[in-house]
Amino acid sequence: MDFIEMIVDKVNEALWSYVLIIVLIGLGLWFTFKTKFVQFRYLPEMFRVLFDKRTINAEGKKGTSSFQAFAISAASRVGTGNLAGVASAVAVGGPGAVFWMWLIALLGSATAFIESTLAQVYKVPEKNQYRGGPAYYMEKGLGKRWLGIVFAITITFTYGLVFNSVQSNTISLAFAGEFDFNKNYMAIILVLLTAIVIFGGLKSIANVTQIIVPIMAILYILIAIYVLIANITSIPDLLTLIFSNAFGIREVAGGGFGAAIMMGIKRGLFSNEAGMGSAPNAAATAEVTHPAKQGLIQALGVFFDTILICSATAFIIVTAGGYEGSKLDGIQLTQKAFEFHVGSWASIFVAVAIFLFAYSSILGNYYYGENNIEYIKNSKFGLFIYRIAVLAMVIFGAIATFDLVWALADLTMAIMALINLYAITRLYKIAERVLKDYQRQRKEGKDPVFYRDVLEDDTGVEFWDRKKNKHAEK
Repeated sequence: MDFIEMIVDKVNEALWSYVLIIVLIGLGLWFTFKTKFVQFRYLPEMFRVLFDKRTINAEGKKGTSSFQAFAISAASRVGTGNLAGVASAVAVGGPGAVFWMWLIALLGSATAFIESTLAQVYKVPEKNQYRGGPAYYMEKGLGKRWLGIVFAITITFTYGLVFNSVQSNTISLAFAGEFDFNKNYMAIILVLLTAIVIFGGLKSIANVTQIIVPIMAILYILIAIYVLIANITSIPDLLTLIFSNAFGIREVAGGGFGAAIMMGIKRGLFSNEAGMGSAPNAAATAEVTHPAKQGLIQALGVFFDTILICSATAFIIVTAGGYEGSKLDGIQLTQKAFEFHVGSWASIFVAVAIFLFAYSSILGNYYYGENNIEYIKNSKFGLFIYRIAVLAMVIFGAIATFDLVWALADLTMAIMALINLYAITRLYKIAERVLKDYQRQRKEGKDPVFYRDVLEDDTGVEFWDRKKNKHAEK
């Protein structure tokens, strides 16, 4: 295990120190400028379309609602990254890492808009739902099925297996630290709870996450707000500390500057997933009248995740102090920070909260893998093997070390992001045309409806046919 971890760390250092930082920030800036800051201009519009219930299909409603698709992707976004990931970023990169998390979210929300809009354009209708995501737009938009298969394998391994081991590892550490709960027993509990839901199908996952995610997020934010209000006089000093550490001369001289950037971007990407190619799988399942609507909703998810929840966690950890040189792993550091501010009961609350956050993430992660396995080949036996592998990795994560599961997550996440970012850069013109069509209709006072014939090249677009659209002009 030590040898594997050493190899993975070396590859991660090369990828994250050079390639990913340049690509993520560079493309985030490019998409932001090319869309004329869509993530900021259309912020009010994001809330308007979140609960949109209009359908385009003449045969009636298919798939999930916009809110359900948002909840599925939020189930994967809101979780371990917000609590354990932020803690490890601050512990290794210092308070300056928070700034870089903000930056990758603000720029990444434009990237999230592009990838989720493309997922809607190239989605495929099935009996009672839609399928789509990066593998689909790689095949249908780029004409490269082989690349779609490579991505499908990568995301299945990354989310269904590796990321789920991170989730179970975080739950296990939280309960071991707070209740001295045996990791083996926790592994058994998580396997049983996961098996019950993943054998129930997509609708089951959507229904569970739609209830769990908002409740746990609201409770967590309320406690975080209470802590921030109680320490309101410390906020100016806290912000000064974050910005000074992000660009400080002392950090540059001591090597902390690079650590702040790398950890901020690493954990920021793990948490908000912008550009990674995961959220588009959920975005494609939504029933909307225009692809840009779901693009806006997924961009909102990035703000929701990083600017709200990650920031709250970071503020609480930094104001509590004691994070420098701490031997606590991830979630345990967050627990101690809450205990410092609110009392011993808060550590128990965090343990329960992370159980709910991470459990819902396991369900969301599982779906990403299922969607991509069915893209490769619709095989009941293959899906069964995948489900067994998911349960095995949940067990592995619950008993493995913190450093190993996070190192594996960083590696597979980097590979997946690079493949997806290549594809959406190539297909950007399609997303740009869709956005312009949406803007034109909004200026005309319409609730936008999309038809594929507005594209200069609609090759590979199976849906959005004017003749089959119940809103089409007669």
